[in-house]
Amino acid sequence: MTTFHKNHKLTYICGLFLIALFSITLTAQTTTVYTPNEDDTRVITTGAPFLLIATDARAAAMGDMGVATSVDAYSQQWNPSKYAFSEAKSGFGVSYTPYLSKLVNDIFLGNVTYFNRLNERSAFAVSLKYFSLGEIELRADEFSQVLIEQPNELTIDASYALRLSDQFSMAVALRYLRSDLKIQALDVNAKAASSFGVDIAGYYQSEEEAYNSFNGRWRGGFAIQNLGPKIKYDEGGRENFLPTNLRLGGGFDFIFDQYNRVNVTAEVTKLLVPTPPVYGTEYNYTDTNGNGVYDEGTDTLGAIKNTNVIIEGQDPDVEFLPGVFQSFNDAPGGFSEELDEFTWALGAEYLYQDSFALRLGYFNENELKGARKFFAMGAGFKYTTINIDLSYLFSASKVQSPLENTLRFSLSFNIGDGEYSEY
Repeated sequence: MTTFHKNHKLTYICGLFLIALFSITLTAQTTTVYTPNEDDTRVITTGAPFLLIATDARAAAMGDMGVATSVDAYSQQWNPSKYAFSEAKSGFGVSYTPYLSKLVNDIFLGNVTYFNRLNERSAFAVSLKYFSLGEIELRADEFSQVLIEQPNELTIDASYALRLSDQFSMAVALRYLRSDLKIQALDVNAKAASSFGVDIAGYYQSEEEAYNSFNGRWRGGFAIQNLGPKIKYDEGGRENFLPTNLRLGGGFDFIFDQYNRVNVTAEVTKLLVPTPPVYGTEYNYTDTNGNGVYDEGTDTLGAIKNTNVIIEGQDPDVEFLPGVFQSFNDAPGGFSEELDEFTWALGAEYLYQDSFALRLGYFNENELKGARKFFAMGAGFKYTTINIDLSYLFSASKVQSPLENTLRFSLSFNIGDGEYSEY
């Protein structure tokens, strides 16, 4: 009986030892850890970014805004539903914006717009926007003949606006986009990329109301722009989102008398494009203490398992429509980073007898999302049916703007001015 008891006790001790050894083996299991890439960036990039550049001098002088400003000939780019409030029967506008003028003199953005108010409740407009990247000289060597390429991008738009009530209108715009950036001399099969987009917009303008020492009028507007399929430059290349964006704005007109008026406006904009996630490298490592966390100096880092793994955020490789909804909650930094993706602008406009205007504006973008910050100023002159607008930009960011110290010019004509009375 004593021998049996000793053997039983020895067996029990050996069992405990094996269980402990097995537990240690399970604890020191191999698992994975992710480390973010050092060059990770979350600035949102799109195809055809020229669609976001203000083409008219009035909007540029007020900080690149126009979704809630009063109607003018160039409302097509910002909010075509404003055309239903035009006092002119029709209008025609031409604008010219030099680009990178400090470096070259042949890169520019041009715009031509025509609108027509059909009746008391509806209007239509068409426009052409053309972005020239100048001439590029190609040489194989010093003895070869020079080949000239002229890459360019353009859009053709058409919109229809309908007034749903005395103070509110909506519009739909269709846009054809053509981006010819391929170098034909290097690739004979190169073709221009193309896509199409849709804008949906609305505009509110109140009746003129009397206050203590002045009259006033409220304005508000929204626009969802460039909603359309991705653009692809070649069969094997990456598809690029169009610069789909949401604009929201509001403003107030201080009408002091029949000669003097001050309009103030604020606007926010957000790209409805997925935020790039945080990519990293996945490693195997031995979790010595079994806490499920990689402890540097204690755990052993092993071989690379995968590279360019999404460790924060969501997969941006989705179609354009799911991408719109994903863009509101996919920032790796959470809600605070989503707020950082909004740009905002403030603008003011003083008008004297509707014949002379002075304008000021400020535009702001978060430093981690592009760092565009600038002040703008401009003036406008009206003689009978002719409007001339000028604007100038001052960069307020360490990142220099390609439009810094650039004079923009717009010319528009109102036909049948005053045919419709709104006030």
